[in-house]
Amino acid sequence: MASLVAGIVVLWGCARSAPPRPGEADYPYRPVPFTSVRLTDMFWAPRIETNRTVTVPYCFRKCEETGRIDNFAKAGGLMEGDFVGLRYNDSDVFKVIQGAAYSLAIHPDPELDAYLDGLIAKIAAAQEPDGYLYTARTISRGDDMKRLGPERWSNLITSHELYNVGHLYEAAVAHYRATGKRTLLDVAVKNADLIARTFGPHGIRDVPGHEEIEIGLVKLYRVTGNPAYLQTAKFFIDERGNPDRHTMEHPKRGRWYMQDHLPVKQQTEAVGHAVRAGYLYAGVADVAALTGEPGYLEALERIWESVVGRRMYLTGGVGAHRSGERFGKDYELPNETAYAETCAAIANALWQHRMFLLTGEAKYIDVLERILYNGFLSGVSLSGDRFFYPNPLAADGKTKFNQGHATRAPWFRTSCCPVNVVRTMPSIPGYVYAVRDGELYVNLFVQGEARVELSGAPLVVRQRTRYPWDGDVEIEVDPGARRELTVLVRIPGWARNRPVPTNLYRYVGEAPGEPEVRVNGSPLDLDLDRGYVRIRREWAPGDRIGLRLPMPVRLVAAHEAVEADRGRLAIERGPLVYCVEGIDNGGRVDHIRVSRAARFSTEHRPELLGGVTVIRWDGHTAVPYYAWSNRGEGPMAVWLPEERPRRRPASAAP
Repeated sequence: MASLVAGIVVLWGCARSAPPRPGEADYPYRPVPFTSVRLTDMFWAPRIETNRTVTVPYCFRKCEETGRIDNFAKAGGLMEGDFVGLRYNDSDVFKVIQGAAYSLAIHPDPELDAYLDGLIAKIAAAQEPDGYLYTARTISRGDDMKRLGPERWSNLITSHELYNVGHLYEAAVAHYRATGKRTLLDVAVKNADLIARTFGPHGIRDVPGHEEIEIGLVKLYRVTGNPAYLQTAKFFIDERGNPDRHTMEHPKRGRWYMQDHLPVKQQTEAVGHAVRAGYLYAGVADVAALTGEPGYLEALERIWESVVGRRMYLTGGVGAHRSGERFGKDYELPNETAYAETCAAIANALWQHRMFLLTGEAKYIDVLERILYNGFLSGVSLSGDRFFYPNPLAADGKTKFNQGHATRAPWFRTSCCPVNVVRTMPSIPGYVYAVRDGELYVNLFVQGEARVELSGAPLVVRQRTRYPWDGDVEIEVDPGARRELTVLVRIPGWARNRPVPTNLYRYVGEAPGEPEVRVNGSPLDLDLDRGYVRIRREWAPGDRIGLRLPMPVRLVAAHEAVEADRGRLAIERGPLVYCVEGIDNGGRVDHIRVSRAARFSTEHRPELLGGVTVIRWDGHTAVPYYAWSNRGEGPMAVWLPEERPRRRPASAAP
């Protein structure tokens, strides 16, 4: 068993993280693959295990019960019947396969492996002879046909033909890397060859209405080395916003809704559907890294300022409007009607990580961390089988905001969010570390062990910490033998008195403590380089970095232009945003106020909500935002009215 695990890790590591060949462009900073990082903490490791043992089989079962898997069997002639569901339901199955493959890569499971073999056989049967794969059209009957268009590729704005297969490519690459089997990879390659032949300067000049295929094509390129896939991804990006392309506009919202209003290199702000936007920006980053073409990064940085500076929730969520699941205007961030879709948080996280890989700047990891611990994690219950689609920052406990539910739901007709959680959760260890030219970057603080190849030699890194409940982190660097190398440790923005790397949110008052860094007990100056402490020295086995991040309770204020948060404050501790729930506060939250002079106390409650640190003041209790609505329906609020001190009458002045 151990040799099997080791073989899988080697396969994945070589496929995902091999350095670029001489003269070949790529991300200058390379993530340490999640298969090389074993987490042993009490926060993420149990959640990843719940994802493997509960969420993966649960989502497969739901895909069976709702006809999503039967659609492949019907399209392949293995059973009779009409298409059932929505035109993008194929993608849900692909995303669960991707998550299952990730789990299989770190935890061999013969039963799951065999299940995937059977499912992939149905998918292969559904593929048409020339490689086309879209069960809604192949079956050609159902209640969603009007969105497909009369023939292939004729209504890309709403058909999701290309979106679906983008997720196929990601699933195929994940399955191949986890198992070494080409069964799904061959299906993906056959389809991608068709796409590459069909679209381009001398073929169909159109773009997908819902971006995602760009990411999938790049992953397929990395595995196969076929330049046509990278070229096609670049074509879809560069063709977007082409004024000479006479494409039908979105029937309700126009081309801006699908980020097709301007060429990507000319775009300056995030607009339209938030999930589509995040996938586009992640795909642009991939193509920028692999082509080195100027203009992409400049556009992404402008758009990033738009999102993180004016259009992002404190939780890292994006998407202000439920109508269209879209961004609002600058500083338009309503709380109770916030959409902040789980998929949008995931897309934002994918983009933020890629921005770090392009630049090496810690500010992108600051945002990534905020998303992971708040806007993403709130999307799945502690039990792993209940979900949020939108993630509002306030709720009255009665309004059915979650696709017909006032609390977490077991499934949705459009169930992109549950299956997106499935593939994201096991990938989190891959965000912890990165390398570049003999330098190791410690980005996230999670107890566990990583095996890293640095400058051609192995390196073992171990973390011991109770993060996010405690700010003490011990990082053991074991190079096997004495050698010189550089370790860069991120000092989070929240520990430097900056909740986000813009002025959209700010802490109230001065930071009550400074971070401390020690090497083998000797203190270091906090001379930061792009948000990191750079430690270059000759390392020996057993050397340790000690990091102390003070974790007082902090109050957060929003930019004055955010009308919904004016006169209100939010509560944070470490990387976590907190909220008040009715169940802890007498059934109500509308009476709760918070003062800048409030005296807060904290208590870790291992028996509550899977183990959380609660915050108390003036008889009120707050819990981490990610954990809300795990105890039934009820009101909740993140932003609380500020209780200001009363002014004494002028006559009472001395």
